[in-house]
Amino acid sequence: MTDALELDALWEDFHRVVNMTSQELAAWLRVRDADENAEPLPDQAGSATGQHVLAILQKRRTDLTEDDLRVMRKVVETVTDQVDLENEPEPEVTAEDTRRRHRLMTVGHDTLKG
Repeated sequence: MTDALELDALWEDFHRVVNMTSQELAAWLRVRDADENAEPLPDQAGSATGQHVLAILQKRRTDLTEDDLRVMRKVVETVTDQVDLENEPEPEVTAEDTRRRHRLMTVGHDTLKG
């Protein structure tokens, strides 16, 4: 298991990069998966990682599992690799910016939120 200092740092980093609330993320995952023919059950909407992030947001730090810590590290790495957190928000100008924003939103990071 991760030591207390590492866990504290990871917890802080995760909550810094995941800037959407659990309600916002749940709504986004439902919208993202909805199409004109079908819509998944609310608790099944979104990618496995998106669902895991949502579950982590609803946990206390003391209830985290090793799998949760793995996903938290992955999300922190993904967001920090793709976003300059110090200079957000960036104006959206192209379709690629929108696609990038939507990809990041599936793990709880909205580039338009401060």
